[in-house]
Amino acid sequence: MNGAESLIRTLLAGGVEVCFTNPGTSEIHLVAALDRIPEMRCVLGLFEGVVTGAADGYARMAEKPACTLVHLGPGLGNGLANLHNARRAQIPMINLVGQHATYHLHHDTPLTSDIEGIARSYSKWLWMPASATEAGRAAAEAIIAARTAPGQLTTLILAADAAWSEGGIVPRIPSIPATPLPAPTTIEHAAAMLRSGLQTAILMTGNALYGRGLAAAGRIAAITNAKLFAPYPITRLERGAGIPPVERIQYVLEMAVEQLKPFRQLILIGAPIPVAYFAYPGKNSEIAPPKCDIFTLARAGEDYVGALEAIETILTPQRDVPITKQAARPSLPMGEITLQGLAAVVGALLPENTIVVDESMTSGRGMMTATTTAPPHDWLCNTGGSIGIALPLALGAAVSSPAKKVLCLTADGSAMYTLQALWTLAREALNVTIVIFANRDYAVLKREFSYLGIGDPGKRALEMFEIGRPDLNWTLLAKGMGVPATRVTSLDAFGRALQAGLAGEGPSLIEVPL
Repeated sequence: MNGAESLIRTLLAGGVEVCFTNPGTSEIHLVAALDRIPEMRCVLGLFEGVVTGAADGYARMAEKPACTLVHLGPGLGNGLANLHNARRAQIPMINLVGQHATYHLHHDTPLTSDIEGIARSYSKWLWMPASATEAGRAAAEAIIAARTAPGQLTTLILAADAAWSEGGIVPRIPSIPATPLPAPTTIEHAAAMLRSGLQTAILMTGNALYGRGLAAAGRIAAITNAKLFAPYPITRLERGAGIPPVERIQYVLEMAVEQLKPFRQLILIGAPIPVAYFAYPGKNSEIAPPKCDIFTLARAGEDYVGALEAIETILTPQRDVPITKQAARPSLPMGEITLQGLAAVVGALLPENTIVVDESMTSGRGMMTATTTAPPHDWLCNTGGSIGIALPLALGAAVSSPAKKVLCLTADGSAMYTLQALWTLAREALNVTIVIFANRDYAVLKREFSYLGIGDPGKRALEMFEIGRPDLNWTLLAKGMGVPATRVTSLDAFGRALQAGLAGEGPSLIEVPL
């Protein structure tokens, strides 16, 4: 067994079953190993930013890592924007990067680069095994590092001669370290805060926002009248009718300040103290009220679910506290396209168990409000602010959850960063419905310009914000990559197209000119 095969077999033994790939010459022996080991599903992306973004989406829903396979330093560099987002999402990922044969490196051929230096910015764990014998052990350690709470990005660099040499082994996979609970005194203090009667907000992230964690948080909120919040950059939020309501911290600084203004206590579970995304002249970056008592119940890497369940046990032994009431969905609107109307259509039609991938910061601002009473669903967002994640994130989520529908809400500017994902969606026949809000703008930048208090943008500034002339034609772009597409000009047509897309078995795209 050579080093490449031992690496892939070790990953499989550790539960890593999907590889999002864009390989090159230095990775040929890994490709050959994948060819011989059909248990590992391989999904080709035509750009490394698609590969890394898809691995992020997979991990958010599967709660375990996929691996990526990219070509040397330049390939890894192409994937860095979505590795940045994945690191902020605190998800597990194993990045496999090929390297020249060790004896070839001194020739400094054109593709030679400092792969370790490129990887180190976004990797919590990094190893270049020196031999075929080490390759399997490196893969085993990468699995443990990636899956250690709260989830980490890892990079394994495999030189070509270590890949093709014989002597590879498949080692035993060590146990994943148990996630520690916060100290008992910390849990008791948080419980006392919740019993105090003061207005309290609980800001949560990670697995506190879905499954057992959210259920426990909802019961705590019902018992104490605390209010549940998620940071603006949501990794994964379970929501909808019958689910404990969680309010997202607003992106706009003044709106976020107003949100938290009533609260005298803020309990953090895995989340940092909330601050503005950017600094603005003459404005305070902090969002919480000055006299708010901020307390960290669980830090990143601690057991969020266990902490919530421990607090619930202290507050009450009963688990039949009513949490939410069923509410009516929006009625299906018709007529001229408006942002409010588009959101109402999605709220009226969203099927149960859909995964919604949302990178529609401007045009989709009303989507979460309109879908509050839709059937239960998951909501995934851009966690690091580097645009171009929506299409690959939806791709990875669909690979992880083939029984679920995926609805991807994005815009023309951000989607252009990774439009190659459309080709992979078509090739894999993934059930993803994409809505492109074609506003011909980097609209968020216009809004940010207005916050600076320096007047309206001039002609040259607008040239950097507007992406028309020529207008992008998303129906042609999608059809050129094998994805059926339609352009709609009314809410009626949008509703019909959305219903058809969500009822279909493969990808489809809806372009909404704004």
